[in-house]
Amino acid sequence: MNTYLGNAFSLQMLDTAVSTDIRVTPVDASVVANANFTSVIGHPDTAAVVSNILGKDVDCNRVSVSLSKDDILYVAQVVGGRLPAGATTLPDGFSLTFLKVTIL
Repeated sequence: MNTYLGNAFSLQMLDTAVSTDIRVTPVDASVVANANFTSVIGHPDTAAVVSNILGKDVDCNRVSVSLSKDDILYVAQVVGGRLPAGATTLPDGFSLTFLKVTIL
């Protein structure tokens, strides 16, 4: 089982040649902050904002991820638009939600 933290979920992360069941569950930031994950956040500004919210360093790590059974992807979903360049905190009108994507 692998655990990742990313800023998006894509069907390209799955083997689409076979059927895959997923579960998406909202989680609190504290759940993510206490998880042992590999960052797959591909944007430096998003990594900086997520680091600020979680209170721990989250690396920018632009890699492709292939998810398998029992893997977990925490998604830090920015709501409100695209973060402005250089952001380290959420601008007014923006929010960030965390979702847990589990491959069943």
